Amino acid sequence: MSGPAHDSLAFSARRVGAMILRYWYLLRSSWPRLLELVYWPAVQMMMWGFLQLYIDQNASFFARATGTFIGAVLLWDILFRGQLGFSVSFLEEMWARNMGNLMISPLRPFEFVAALMVMSLVRLAIGMVPVSLLAIAFFGFNLWGLGLALAAFFVNLILTSWAVGIFVSGLVLRNGLGAENLAWTLMFIFMPLACVYYPVATLPGWLQVFAWALPPTYVFEGMRALVIDQAFRADLMIEAFALNIVLFALASAGFLALLADARRAGSLMQTGE
Repeated sequence: MSGPAHDSLAFSARRVGAMILRYWYLLRSSWPRLLELVYWPAVQMMMWGFLQLYIDQNASFFARATGTFIGAVLLWDILFRGQLGFSVSFLEEMWARNMGNLMISPLRPFEFVAALMVMSLVRLAIGMVPVSLLAIAFFGFNLWGLGLALAAFFVNLILTSWAVGIFVSGLVLRNGLGAENLAWTLMFIFMPLACVYYPVATLPGWLQVFAWALPPTYVFEGMRALVIDQAFRADLMIEAFALNIVLFALASAGFLALLADARRAGSLMQTGE
């Protein structure tokens, strides 16, 4: 059998090569995609490596550390889901190609950001309330039993999540949906350095400097002090809040600068990759 129909069914290495070349050019031109290839293995290695080191050094300690891991999981979820709730609401506008319409409307940037923050809280409540109740039922850990300490933890974590969400939104506005992966992955860079599952002392000395520059680090250290030593560290919460104010201000300034640059470049109307 021969002819055009037969030729169209034949395997073509040239066509395969053309598609591979297309995907290679797409990958090569997108720094977020390249970063992601290294990012996930590095984060996983660092986080679980430091956790293993912490367990090896404190094998007899964990008898009185009951609740620290489940508490860390729940607080981490507040941090991550808070940022994700913000970013997903923003990305829905990008996916709908509605960003250009919003930016030429009377809606001001800070009004847009305020709406995204409220939606972040709504999404977080929908996800976290049932999970916290399951933690009580299955593991006997009552997150709500932390009382006023929980409020301090929550405020600091949500401020960090909003700051990251605002900055990521600016990057996506400027770079298009090629930078979308940052919305799903950037927060995880905090996990090894914020010492979610182990104390800051577990890190090498030079890395502890970077850990203490992150507001969530103070929250997770404060949570361990509360659960293990029954002591609320107000000093840690005040330091975290001060860092959050700086982080939020920098993220907001970055968002406005990236938005202005996106307007100059005309990328608001070109939301593809």
